[in-house]
Amino acid sequence: MMSMTCRNLLDLVACGCSSNASFDRSSVRKYANADTRSRNCGDFAARRLFCFRRDIASCRVSSTKAPNTLLDDSGIAQSPSQVLDLKEEPRGPILLSNSFEVVADDLQTLNQNLRTIVGADNPVLMSAADQIFGAGGKRMRPALVFLVSRATAEIMGLKELTREHRRLAEIIEMIHTASLIHDDVLDDSDMRRGKEAVHQLYGTRVAVLAGDFMFAQSSWYLANLENLEVIKLISQVIKDFASGEIKQASSLFDCDTHLEEYLIKSYYKTASLIAASTKGAAIFSGVDSNITGQMYEYGKNLGLSFQVVDDILDFTQSAEQLGKPAGSDLVKGNLTAPVIFTLETEPKLREIIESEFCETGSLDEAIQLVKSCGGIERAQQLAKEKADLAVQNLRCLPQSAFRLALEDMVMYNLERID
Repeated sequence: MMSMTCRNLLDLVACGCSSNASFDRSSVRKYANADTRSRNCGDFAARRLFCFRRDIASCRVSSTKAPNTLLDDSGIAQSPSQVLDLKEEPRGPILLSNSFEVVADDLQTLNQNLRTIVGADNPVLMSAADQIFGAGGKRMRPALVFLVSRATAEIMGLKELTREHRRLAEIIEMIHTASLIHDDVLDDSDMRRGKEAVHQLYGTRVAVLAGDFMFAQSSWYLANLENLEVIKLISQVIKDFASGEIKQASSLFDCDTHLEEYLIKSYYKTASLIAASTKGAAIFSGVDSNITGQMYEYGKNLGLSFQVVDDILDFTQSAEQLGKPAGSDLVKGNLTAPVIFTLETEPKLREIIESEFCETGSLDEAIQLVKSCGGIERAQQLAKEKADLAVQNLRCLPQSAFRLALEDMVMYNLERID
């Protein structure tokens, strides 16, 4: 698995002008919301979605390489990538609540099931799980499972999601929640989603046990899906989480960290789960391996773009917006994309980091260097390159309200740094 992943992570290519038509999203959504419960593949409703085409604005070209051909994961040469223009024309901001509206019923069912799945054998562990499940998370990962499930189910003529689709979404959210509980312990974070972190309320011991319990419970439900390909896929994610934490801990304050190493770590910590989520959903729909592979790449590229954007916001947003001090990753020695880019041209930043911010005001000086020496702008370009690739990965899906929502996820992420 990782030989394929590492090769892709080093290939930072975004390209080309797309002649593909786009949709008037508000019109599509208005129509789809009225009709989405039928979920009939190939019926009149699906065909009606093609009536809302419009011309898109002229496209931009952006790349770090300009090859005549690209190689896919199997080593097969492909023609140069054609991508949608991610800045078509001025419009209102994308809201996740709107994008998720086409799977709102699925998410509501998931919310009702989560508490039951965690189990009520231990009241303390249940209370810890309730603390984070009830903290108003966006449920982005299970929403992606449902969107890919429905988009690929339409290809196979499935009128409704399977039990496996729904269980996968619940497993993914449990794994994500367990990782958040452990992350808060490792980072000594006081708050999570506006509430006190689990370890602040119940102590570190209970928080670690709560996370372990949820990993174990998710593994049990995963085994009961009895699909070896998905079991291997999701089990690798749990291993990746640990690998990512170890990589991060072993490279703190290391100013020789390369961008490729940062991307691999970001894959382990963020993109691996999203990629497994989207591929697993496609597997349970029964689509061919080309589509499941593209769904994996979509999740990976979206996850990497999300991580880069989060790392940019650590420098550009206020402490109030972040819910934590600005530059909190940097002060702990975790060097992210904006810092890595700045280090290439600014030796003063290296001096400050290697001193571990021992002088008063050195953190503020380091943040200002990142902002003024091009690190933010280059990280923004990296996020957009990964977003371009994610949009391209969706081209294997038929046009539908679900594909539009998957595209909106990409746009929403980029709008956070516009």
